[in-house]
Amino acid sequence: MAEQDGSAVRDEVAAARRIVVKIGSSSLTTAAGGLDADRVDALVDVLAKVLDRDVGEAGDGKEIVLVSSGAIAAGLAPLGLERRPRDLARQQAAASVGQGLLVARYTASFARYGRRVGQVLLTTDDTSRRAHYRNATRTLDQLLAMGALPIVNENDTVATDEIRFGDNDRLAALVAHLVRADLLVLLSDVDGLYDGDPRTPGTSRIDEVKGPKDLAGVTIGSAGRSGVGTGGMVTKVEAARIAAAAGVPVVLTSASRAGDALLGRPTGTYFHRTGRRSADRLLWLAHASEPRGALTLDDGAVRAVVERRTSLLPAGIAAVEGEFTAGDPVELRDTEGRAVARGLVNFDAKEIPRLIGRSTRDLARELGPAYEREVVHRDDLVVLHRHG
Repeated sequence: MAEQDGSAVRDEVAAARRIVVKIGSSSLTTAAGGLDADRVDALVDVLAKVLDRDVGEAGDGKEIVLVSSGAIAAGLAPLGLERRPRDLARQQAAASVGQGLLVARYTASFARYGRRVGQVLLTTDDTSRRAHYRNATRTLDQLLAMGALPIVNENDTVATDEIRFGDNDRLAALVAHLVRADLLVLLSDVDGLYDGDPRTPGTSRIDEVKGPKDLAGVTIGSAGRSGVGTGGMVTKVEAARIAAAAGVPVVLTSASRAGDALLGRPTGTYFHRTGRRSADRLLWLAHASEPRGALTLDDGAVRAVVERRTSLLPAGIAAVEGEFTAGDPVELRDTEGRAVARGLVNFDAKEIPRLIGRSTRDLARELGPAYEREVVHRDDLVVLHRHG
């Protein structure tokens, strides 16, 4: 760590140019629902100052992508709902009302600094399917290039249980990978990760996490006190793990300490990067997609896919289950039912039974040239676990 302004500084954090910041519902709204304008303005004040700081002569200063929760929570009060509904239909209705209010509030708040914002709503299809993934990348890159600040949220108004990210912490980690960020900052109502319940005397904040061993024996709570969000500390630690493994360092702290965190001061918990950047879509395929079905592989196919990283051919399939269409994510299992990989399938589920155990040459001869191809191409496949 270096010294700056008389205090220690996390060099990698201070030097980060492209930053993804995630803010949770509890930091933007009241438990009864409705946006807290003062909290939104306080966050924007911090982000605007960071953007205006250290801008070089060529204008190559910092860039921020904001992943903001709060749409459903913001829609509760206007719709007369006392608490976050449990059913998906009313959640979607609240999100529809609240998302507009949320972006309008951000638009007005950033306008005080002469800055524009752009709304980007994502579903898991936008992150695992090749064309959608490229489009999302291009949109975010173009917004940043044109000086606009992207505000990202899950598209709650149309997402179903099967295609949801589940929480914006995980979405933020994946967006950090998507935009090739130098840093991810997770903001909530807790000032870091503690070695127990922070409300219990004797617990202390964990300043740094250099790897999984640093979390051994740590009890991580999942409850959110405000009742308006979906996550908790469990989802934040999982998001930090995903990002760090993809080569993006993470700072986890409270919204009230966002300024210090973004300047690199040692606040909150700092998760060091544990891996290098991987092939773009594979991280999304592993963490953003929910399998729509499963293919059971024979032992030879498991070895080929897992150890030699080859494509999955029809001859290596032993069984199929689920209802899916071409392009959907499916789980690849060994004969004992263990998931060994995940991939985007090239055939509908109803087509698979007549392909099982057959060579592509035979299939092409009988069914046509469209069947002389892989069931899952190696470029659309990510290995989850080593076999055996």
